[in-house]
Amino acid sequence: MQRNLTAAKDLEKLFLYDNRSKIKADHIPKIIRILDRLEASTAPYDMNLPGYRLHELKCQEKRIWSVSVSGNWRITFQFEGNDAINVDYIDYH
Repeated sequence: MQRNLTAAKDLEKLFLYDNRSKIKADHIPKIIRILDRLEASTAPYDMNLPGYRLHELKCQEKRIWSVSVSGNWRITFQFEGNDAINVDYIDYH
């Protein structure tokens, strides 16, 4: 999987500046909840909430985790120490 730096920047703009211009409007409420939870989390299993469908991606050496936004859309992330890193918004078709 290749990271989409544009999508990662769009998430950052949404989270830090409430810039919603590049995010699907119907995904915004759940993405904001996911990002808030990621900020408060200290480990991947802190994201194991109903409806998030937390799972570690297969065939990955980098321990990339995924939670569901809607349909094929996911938020992926890794943890370094107690911090979520490499947070991305991906459409798995």
